[in-house]
Amino acid sequence: MPQAVASPCVNVCEMDAASGWCRGCARRLDEIAGWGSAPEGRQRQILTQLPERRAALQRSGLWLGPEHSEEYAP
Repeated sequence: MPQAVASPCVNVCEMDAASGWCRGCARRLDEIAGWGSAPEGRQRQILTQLPERRAALQRSGLWLGPEHSEEYAP
């Protein structure tokens, strides 16, 4: 049986109004709300977008997630 895709949630839930991304995990609200019911393929697709989003938040000084977080592995 395939292993479940772990949520990228880091328990820092603050949304950036400009980007629409969580400043803790870099997901949009719809991605956060639908994570548990999303098919594995969709979860992995979301995970592939997070490093770029996280980098954008870091460049803007808006990142609140872990300082040296591991890359999200799709």
